[in-house]
Amino acid sequence: MTGDDTTVAAVRSVLTSLRKRAGLQPDRLHRTEIDADALIEQPVIQTYADNADLSPLEAALPVIRAMARNLTPTDRLVVDVELNLRLLENAPPPGVNTTDLYADDLGARRWYLCTYWSELHHGVPDEDIPDTPTLRTIRGSTEERAFTELARLIVEGSAYGAVLPAAVTEQPQSAPRVVVVGDAVIDHLYRVEQMPGAGASVWGTRVVHPGGKGLNRAVAIAEFGWPAALLAAVGDDDAGHNLRNYLRDKHVNTSLVKTVEQTPTPVTAVIVSRRTGEQAIIADKDERMTLSDNDIGSPAVHAAIAAADALLFTFEQPVRVLTGLLDVVRTLRHPPQLIVHASPTLPRPQSLYPYLPMIDYLIGSTTDLDALVSNTGSPVGDTAQRLRVAGVRGVCTLKGFGCTVHSDHGDFDIPPFPSMLTRSPGAPAAFTAALTHRLLDTPHPPGEIDFVWATAAMVATQSLDSVPESMPPTSRVDNIVQLRLAREAGDLSGAM
Repeated sequence: MTGDDTTVAAVRSVLTSLRKRAGLQPDRLHRTEIDADALIEQPVIQTYADNADLSPLEAALPVIRAMARNLTPTDRLVVDVELNLRLLENAPPPGVNTTDLYADDLGARRWYLCTYWSELHHGVPDEDIPDTPTLRTIRGSTEERAFTELARLIVEGSAYGAVLPAAVTEQPQSAPRVVVVGDAVIDHLYRVEQMPGAGASVWGTRVVHPGGKGLNRAVAIAEFGWPAALLAAVGDDDAGHNLRNYLRDKHVNTSLVKTVEQTPTPVTAVIVSRRTGEQAIIADKDERMTLSDNDIGSPAVHAAIAAADALLFTFEQPVRVLTGLLDVVRTLRHPPQLIVHASPTLPRPQSLYPYLPMIDYLIGSTTDLDALVSNTGSPVGDTAQRLRVAGVRGVCTLKGFGCTVHSDHGDFDIPPFPSMLTRSPGAPAAFTAALTHRLLDTPHPPGEIDFVWATAAMVATQSLDSVPESMPPTSRVDNIVQLRLAREAGDLSGAM
């Protein structure tokens, strides 16, 4: 047995002891005779306690609840009911009595779990619901697996730093979730009157903000009201600590954000023209700041992706990380919608070609998308056509504050919205998040109005300041769309 396995076994032993009688009530750890040190000493609990100004005993229950929500539906039900975590209390499935489900006696809770097994799996496809267990089997292999996986998430979650339980537990179990994969960095934003040419010097001002394509999209998703988690890496310095706090303030789950020891958080220089909004970027990234095979292979990451309704990623992480994540998605019977922003440019994108048919929407500028297409041989067809033939279900080409779409659900040309700037640094992130919002919020296949809405989100970001702070709320985007629709209606009336 490895050291990690020994730790998992020790944490599991504590958890299974705590389920007895009324379960893990808020004051249980204060009055129990159970030796809970193996649980309480886990870094994920210690870190959350420090950040939330709680004692480790007070921090344990919210952390356990947050981790339990990342389990598969069946394992989550088992630990929820047996530990009495009350994850379903505010949004019980139809026909479920939470008073009986969360009874004070463990035997009564087990009986209710077995008796209402199918009802408690509400929303899970029939073919994915395990056979109803007996009281004997649930006390055996079913419990052992569920509590082992919960213990593993707590132990391995320690590598990702503190979680924000409130951002997780306040959401109903059935609420859609989004996982974003990318970078979280510190942006040094330089505002200049005009972009300097070779050998030229210009005056400018500098401000420092949180940034990164991954962080920007996660914040934008949260701004639209969806529970979002970011999978990224930060350093163990003050900048990394500040990024975590910023994400929590924006209601982004940070349980999948890895802290890399003895490594500074990346800094990106962003040069923006005050006149047009045009930008140039200089990224400084230590190779140690990328995700590893162990990170993407962890149960916590697998569980988060399996439970997500949408998976967003940029090309900020290495190709091996992206293909590893896509391999995880490929194993899922009900995979999340896959939305990819093709930036920054990959040096060897060919490794992604076998995975292109998995992508629901591929987003990027003409330059971004052209870089994906191999330059070898004589190209046939334009870039969007070539990507569609390669299997991509939808290609969204961003052009300033406009967009061209080629997809399974139709081809649309969305003209640019009126704007004060030529472009905005936050526009691509806003488009990706807004499209995700429309895909998750509407039951019908996406139509032209959904892409109009996503395009309107781009023009709503017009700012030369912090990119994540420019992400618009739904009300702002709705207003911009209504202005366009009213203008088009007036134009049509005048023509008649």
